[in-house]
Amino acid sequence: MVDATAVLVHSPYLGPASLRPLAGALGALGHPVLLLDLRVTVNAAPVHQRLIGSFADAVEDSLVEGSLVLVGHSAAGPLLPAFADALETPVTGLVYLDAELPTPGRAWRDDADPERMTRLKAISRAGLMPRWDRWFAPEELSAMMPDPRQLEEIVAEAPEVPLAFLKETRPSVGFTGPQGYLRLSDAYAGPAAKAAELGWPVERLPAHHLAAATSPDEVAAAVLRVVSRW
Repeated sequence: MVDATAVLVHSPYLGPASLRPLAGALGALGHPVLLLDLRVTVNAAPVHQRLIGSFADAVEDSLVEGSLVLVGHSAAGPLLPAFADALETPVTGLVYLDAELPTPGRAWRDDADPERMTRLKAISRAGLMPRWDRWFAPEELSAMMPDPRQLEEIVAEAPEVPLAFLKETRPSVGFTGPQGYLRLSDAYAGPAAKAAELGWPVERLPAHHLAAATSPDEVAAAVLRVVSRW
């Protein structure tokens, strides 16, 4: 990734603050970084189409030059191939950061536990899912983000995403270049195992889902290890 710009894509349920420390850590190692803010695109359906269009516009408006490596966190993962396909700038590889993997032509609810979908419907209001921080008990949030100021910054950016997002069919777009996976938490053991089965380089850190914010140096080094194995 020495000559490629790392484009950091935050989860649709979060904002750029969740990846800003990682951007700083990669920059400190001498790697060009582009941190996007795609929050405005997730407040109305169709979320997938709006996200992809806004992503392409943001990259073009940045005037970034040279090739790119896309790093997608959490629920941004399934859209990484579509993001790459929407760009004219060459994308040399994709890194899934504790993320879901693409399921072309399928929606989130197609593979989810029906009871979980029922619970999400029950706690949604006016067709909007609750903000990310309301999915966790206070002690779970504190365990992930012990710095209350950092937690406050991340929570303040968390949007309310339409419930329809979970029912939207994901783009049927493939990617033929190198791909890799960085697992941060036990919750993403399944996608990491699938990535290994596909022959992708997989790295694991004994951390948590928001380690890109709390342990950016370690995560930056692990991202570079993934890319170095391509």
